[in-house]
Amino acid sequence: MSTEEQYTQQRREKLEKLRQLGIDVYPRQFQYTHPIREIVSELKDRSAEELGAMHLRERVSGRIMALRGHGKAAFLNLQQDGAQIQVYVRKDNIGDQFAIYECLDMGDFIGVEGEIFRTRTGELTVKAEQLTFLAKALMPLPEKWHGLQDVELRYRQRYLDLLVNPEARQIFEIRSKMIAAIRNYFDSRDFLEVETPMMQVIAGGALARPFKTHHNALDMDLYLRIAPELYLKRLTVGGMDRVYEINRSFRNEGISTMHNPEFTMLEFYIAYYDYNDMMNLTEELITGLARDVLGKEELEFEGKTISLARPWKRISMRDALLEIGKVPVEVLEDETKLRDLAIEKKIKDVTKLSRGKLWGELFSDLVEPALTGPVFIIDYPRELSPLSKTRADDPSTVERFELYIGGMEIANAYSELNDPVDQKRRFDEQLRAHEAGDQEAHSMDEDYVMALEHGMPPTGGEGIGIDRLTMLFTGVRSIREVILFPLLKPKI
Repeated sequence: MSTEEQYTQQRREKLEKLRQLGIDVYPRQFQYTHPIREIVSELKDRSAEELGAMHLRERVSGRIMALRGHGKAAFLNLQQDGAQIQVYVRKDNIGDQFAIYECLDMGDFIGVEGEIFRTRTGELTVKAEQLTFLAKALMPLPEKWHGLQDVELRYRQRYLDLLVNPEARQIFEIRSKMIAAIRNYFDSRDFLEVETPMMQVIAGGALARPFKTHHNALDMDLYLRIAPELYLKRLTVGGMDRVYEINRSFRNEGISTMHNPEFTMLEFYIAYYDYNDMMNLTEELITGLARDVLGKEELEFEGKTISLARPWKRISMRDALLEIGKVPVEVLEDETKLRDLAIEKKIKDVTKLSRGKLWGELFSDLVEPALTGPVFIIDYPRELSPLSKTRADDPSTVERFELYIGGMEIANAYSELNDPVDQKRRFDEQLRAHEAGDQEAHSMDEDYVMALEHGMPPTGGEGIGIDRLTMLFTGVRSIREVILFPLLKPKI
């Protein structure tokens, strides 16, 4: 029998002993007087003498995170919702209930009633006078001093990661505060939060491969959304001038430190805005989030301090390839030379890529890693953006930007294409690209074209990756660190 099996067996024996004592080992509830966090916060400045004069009694509950026994007396640390308080257990104080203490293990849940005092070392402590057993942990927690260090195990058993690695919990607290601040920003500016379908007849709104499913009752194929864009713009047609959605989207693509098949996006649309207006709003939004959540207008990421002070740099994709990617102008403008460079850089399926897509691939390889930012990359090739409005002075380029911070794409926005004839022409081009083998090409959406035919005002639209923004705000490089339950291949 392994050591772990021995520990588990001992815990099961203690569980059976509690039952023999007539104790309900899995009771339905326990009423505590105050959360541990609140008790610790309110009493942190009280001296031992003040606490002694107060005779303050509390009922607290939580999980045992440390247990130090000394014969007929013991100390244990009780944790509830990330906060801890010490408990002093003495046989003289709890009498026959000391039998409960003797059956306790690290990880068990208990309720404690008693007076609050400070020990000689100044530790805020509950003097146990009543113990209530609440739940048994049949498996041992990770070893106290080393925590849960196996990265894959941390993702597979996130519940243990959150228990023993405080920095993991902090990441998700920051994420939650960030999302709350985002909602506050948009709600205070008269935006309407909406929900759009996650299952769609046509997977649209982005160039990506979708997940496919089947609805049995209707006998029809459906797709998990790759983006909510086309439905949100339908709302703009319907007179909702300011809408946003914090949504889950799905893309049937590779998994990496930057990509998870299921991810969270903020997407929003504003009637009568163009991409220049959206850049100004994005600066205001993200800088404000940093102030609200982190208390400063800068980020610490990969050993660098990134200032979010406005205004942020703006540079066209063409100029970024020339200046940052060091692509010679004669190569950039010659498709044959451009293709040769792509082959040299080991870019896949080069022969199938258009000039605009070659620009996009070379940009990802040569420019993107160098964009510490914040920097807006603007004015993309038309074929990379089938839903964007073209520039008035250059029909081959669209009014689009992507925001890069810390070498990552954080946001993507357009001056939205609202010409139904041009939109239908773009969809037709995407259909031809799909027939030629492009699995990420956009499908034809006749209903969306019909919506545009009813008239959509000039509109700016944008998507911001919540997961990547959380990575920036918490200083971690893997997207799996900021998703509570990232997708993992099952263990065989």
